[in-house]
Amino acid sequence: MKPSSIPARTHAAPALFRLLADSSLSRAALNACGAPLALLEVEKRTVSYVNAAFAAYFGFSEAEAFGKSIAALLLRGDEALAQRVLADCPSAWPLTAWRKDGAALQLQLALGGVRGTDGRLTHWVLTFSDRTEVERLRAELESMKNLSMGSLALRLDPAGQPARGAQQPGVEIAAADELHAERQPTRALHQR
Repeated sequence: MKPSSIPARTHAAPALFRLLADSSLSRAALNACGAPLALLEVEKRTVSYVNAAFAAYFGFSEAEAFGKSIAALLLRGDEALAQRVLADCPSAWPLTAWRKDGAALQLQLALGGVRGTDGRLTHWVLTFSDRTEVERLRAELESMKNLSMGSLALRLDPAGQPARGAQQPGVEIAAADELHAERQPTRALHQR
């Protein structure tokens, strides 16, 4: 039986094939990740990879995102904001980003760094968490808080005293003679 050419190549450069296998596995794992993720090259500050979740969430395919800055893709060209975010690695930033269709998204960007064997920072890893629902609930809660403060202000009478229902609970103690009139000391009916 003639050995195939693939095992012969594997024996010729085992480290290369292991590296390629590890690289394929890593890429498959990143693509299967449910969180939107992007890799940026430090030197060029451009996107070198986005996973399927990124493409679904933001609407940019890997081909559309490749080679562009994160500011151009998601921050409406705000390079200054992108520079501030990238300068603070590792970190997490609450941001407003925009989808390809122009819809605004409230999100949290988690930023981490990947270092080469020489210790230099080579890539940034950007992971995005959707905070749209959290921000919507926060705004609703703030609105309810403002509404309740407004209604409390309406219940105050002109003298600045709270209305009866808005008073603080308390205990009032009546004088002893008001509590039990029958226990009052006896008096003489006729005084001389």
